[in-house]
Amino acid sequence: MPDASTPSPLYLTLHGLWQRTGLPEGWWLVLWAVVVAAVILAFVLLTVLILIWLERKVSGDIQSRLGPARVGGRFGVLQTAADALKLLLKEDLIPACADKPLFVIAPAIVFVPAFLVYVVVPFGPRLVAQDLDLGVLYVVAVSALPALGFLMAGWGSNNKYAVIGGMRAVAQLMTYEIPLGLAVLAVVMAVGSLSTVAIVEHQRLWHIASPPLALAFIIYFVCALAEVNRVPFDLPEAEAELVAGYHVEYSGMRWAIFFMGEYAYLFFVSAFAVTLFLGGWHGPFLPPVLWFLIKTYAVILVIMWVRWTYPRLRIDQIMRFGWKVLVPLALLNLVWAAFWFVR
Repeated sequence: MPDASTPSPLYLTLHGLWQRTGLPEGWWLVLWAVVVAAVILAFVLLTVLILIWLERKVSGDIQSRLGPARVGGRFGVLQTAADALKLLLKEDLIPACADKPLFVIAPAIVFVPAFLVYVVVPFGPRLVAQDLDLGVLYVVAVSALPALGFLMAGWGSNNKYAVIGGMRAVAQLMTYEIPLGLAVLAVVMAVGSLSTVAIVEHQRLWHIASPPLALAFIIYFVCALAEVNRVPFDLPEAEAELVAGYHVEYSGMRWAIFFMGEYAYLFFVSAFAVTLFLGGWHGPFLPPVLWFLIKTYAVILVIMWVRWTYPRLRIDQIMRFGWKVLVPLALLNLVWAAFWFVR
């Protein structure tokens, strides 16, 4: 297998052409960074559209909904296009008493981190934007930023329902960040590296074959549901109780950006689970990238199945489960993993 740190043939070819022009090397680095960012952004936006379409189909099949199952032309693709057009044409309203700077910037604070985390996702042996030595730490740090956006959206709306929704969102995310980080730390302990590429290369056999890491995967999966506001942890939205939670005052594309971030992060947490526990790009016969996508979409389908099968929990149940069950369990599992991998 080629070294993941070796530049790809495409990079070497383009870099060689650039060197022939005689232009400064610094300009090339800036240009390459812009190209990589544009490719990641295009991939994220396409993925969001695919996941919205897939969500409709899964909900239609599980709950026998005639609309999602049959509307929208062949395979229902026209419904997603119609929704996107509707959101583009809707009027963008800002409440008169809102804190305008906070209100305007909050959607970006939510979406941008969901885009930045893709930098360290290894889709293949040499298909990663940047193999950071502290890749896992980078993911944990960047993933905490959307909570700030939720609080800004609620507070900036100057609406009591939005403020309560924002505070509940932050409380939930901060609660489940702790056991999620402890579950990820068990994998780091087993591999001895924070590099996402090194973690995948370490998995000749999937990490879930190891008992401590199998439990870590379960903890990670439950926390991931809470991180992306999926049932039974979708109280930050809670339209039945809080009108619409932290984004009640948003409309048009600002409202859509919140959900674009949510779906972008849904794909990421599934891809990160594949990277940490399910062997990454490893698999027989098929190309590595295809194996990675197959595993990622399998995790996504399970998350969607959970959403359209189970009811949501109350806020007190969510907080109690996080602090009194998952945090102690993750700590015990971390100690178990330490003894398991040191012996």
